Amino acid sequence: MSGHLASTTETQVIKIIGTDKEVVKELVAIEKALTVFINGKEFATMVCTPTQEKELVIGFLGSEGIIEDPDQIKKITLDKREGLVWVETSVEQTLSEDLFLKRYLTSCCGKGKSAFYFANDARLAQKVESRHTITAQEVSHYINLLEDNSELFHLTGGVHGGALASQGSLDYCAVDIGRHNVLDKLYGHAFLNGTDISQKVIVFSGRISSEILIKAAKMGCPILIGVSAPTDLALKLAEELGVTVLGFVRENRMNIYTHSERIKGC
Repeated sequence: MSGHLASTTETQVIKIIGTDKEVVKELVAIEKALTVFINGKEFATMVCTPTQEKELVIGFLGSEGIIEDPDQIKKITLDKREGLVWVETSVEQTLSEDLFLKRYLTSCCGKGKSAFYFANDARLAQKVESRHTITAQEVSHYINLLEDNSELFHLTGGVHGGALASQGSLDYCAVDIGRHNVLDKLYGHAFLNGTDISQKVIVFSGRISSEILIKAAKMGCPILIGVSAPTDLALKLAEELGVTVLGFVRENRMNIYTHSERIKGC
């Protein structure tokens, strides 16, 4: 509980239910800016939940192609109070840094379906070839486990949650006010620990947008499970990039949108 409480603050509110009114104190999620410096040069500022910052930054840099191997990281220094993090790497400025946040219009995997990418997404999102499969029962089980591990959401209602899962368990959980930050925290943990994500699934509490789908594909994750809806562009990208997408997964319900061959019996 203490770890989750550290990501909250208490505020006074007027709560109205029907004709009843009372003044109470409730917890809200903390939102902070985190500015990232690479080799002394300011690179980006993220708005996030102030927890799992190291994983967030490493996952973000790995997802953007700034670093490709944990050995390229020489030192990470975090100043939580000021919201600053300095990353020293063994590589000079890369093409990924030059292309960061630059728009690029291309076709998905060269097959003619136009979509907007950031330039780095177009370079780094590769088709997922994993043959990893799970059952529909496992899908429901993972969603239930994520719900059981969503304490900060239940305290505040203001964060998203996600997890890497395999063999009936959640291997690593992440929470953040930003949907994309959750994926970066999962990737950062996997990146630092040499985890083979091609044999994992991602369980996610938020809407599956194109940016979430692209991050999952860049991680090499074959199956993305969400409790909410996907967008049309996310599904187009999922079809092209070889990602199995499931949405509206609640109890024994689910929609399988793409690459159903990875769900046994479907």
